[in-house]
Amino acid sequence: MTARSAKPPTARRAGTRPAPARPPGRLRAPQGTSAPQRLFLRAKRAWDRPLTAYYLILGGSALITVLGLVMVFSASQIQALQSGLPSTYYFRKQLVAALLGAVLLLAATRMPTRVHRGLAYPLLTVSVFLMCLVQIPGVGQEVNGNRNWLSLGGPFQLQPSEFAKLALVLWGADLLARKGEKKMLTQWKHLLVPLVPGTLLLLGLIMLGGDMGTAIILGAVLFGLLWLAGAPTRLFGTVLAVAVVASAFLITSNPNRMSRLGCIAATDPGPQDQCWQAVHGIYALASGGWFGSGLGASVEKWGQLPEPHTDFIFAVTGEELGLAGTLSVLALFAALGYAGIRVAGRTEDPFVRYAAGGVTTWITVQAVVNIGAVLGLLPIAGVPLPLFSYGGSALLPTMFAVGMLIAFARSDPAARAALAVRQPGLWQRMPRGGLAGLLRPGTTSGRKREKTMRRRTRRVPSGER
Repeated sequence: MTARSAKPPTARRAGTRPAPARPPGRLRAPQGTSAPQRLFLRAKRAWDRPLTAYYLILGGSALITVLGLVMVFSASQIQALQSGLPSTYYFRKQLVAALLGAVLLLAATRMPTRVHRGLAYPLLTVSVFLMCLVQIPGVGQEVNGNRNWLSLGGPFQLQPSEFAKLALVLWGADLLARKGEKKMLTQWKHLLVPLVPGTLLLLGLIMLGGDMGTAIILGAVLFGLLWLAGAPTRLFGTVLAVAVVASAFLITSNPNRMSRLGCIAATDPGPQDQCWQAVHGIYALASGGWFGSGLGASVEKWGQLPEPHTDFIFAVTGEELGLAGTLSVLALFAALGYAGIRVAGRTEDPFVRYAAGGVTTWITVQAVVNIGAVLGLLPIAGVPLPLFSYGGSALLPTMFAVGMLIAFARSDPAARAALAVRQPGLWQRMPRGGLAGLLRPGTTSGRKREKTMRRRTRRVPSGER
């Protein structure tokens, strides 16, 4: 009895297996912490994982696109019937654009960074050429007072200015990255030239067509690139002041833009119903309540709200899905914006930093401008809600840009390591005998599968999945 009590407490019986060490990602919370604190710590560990940005971009963009398809189908039916078209006309066109965009997204996710950089100058050249074609009488088409469209035959049209956003992001990121490698960004003339003149060329071609909403987005992308490049505060403020003065001149010189500015926070359509769209957008949101009137049950889309499936689709979403639906859309865009900022902040590649920051600025600013106009906080700029509103010309370059963000998120060293330790997909685990061989226990492939499953159940999971 005495000898047994003198045995050291750390001694182990011979032949026993030591307990497996707990992975770093599965550490328990300190003793004495409450349940909310443990939940917060667990969420914080999950939020800090290397693949968080990857999953946020992939899942957030997919949910926004799918919900956008549902809302386009709901919001566009009355508009199509009033135009003498089938009720699913706009939805079918948007579905085709989404499928083509999915192909572009998958292609962008598999492209290496050098291919993305190689697309900068060809895409910029093609965008400038197409925007010049728009201004030729008889070639360009005018829609809602803006001459920014090219006819592709039949019901299909192309808006080159939407592709100019992607072109500016790629070209500006490649330009700043090459100048940064040569230590030239410390001089203001190399920081501004030729980035600012090139952007002004794009802005001039867009403003010839009267589309100031797209011009605002391009200006925001320019300022985002300058901010990421580390432009001095004095230089950044000077360029911003010049842009504000130019915007004020363009707004005051156009009666239509002045009337839109006067519709901010309007509660009455006003004389000649100049604020009709803004006021009925507020009516749609106000009548939605907490959970909406139900999918397809919108009243404002029955001819009261202009452009219910494009610029004001967020208002129809609020009426049919309520506050819960609109907050869900806002949360998805916030998650997408956070993930883009995280990718730009954690990379060591200058081009990836500038390109990810430019895409994030483009999508978030455009979402803010669109939603702000619907809420009556900003003037109506005529820009669609990214990935959500109807319009193939806007959807295709945006989905390619999202695919590029996914590729950048995957290229992070920690994310690559986390993806490498994941289990292979089903098509990689499939035996030569196909699914029958996978499920048949008497075959060789079935026995291999059984052994693999037993081995997997005993393995301690790693901290990252």
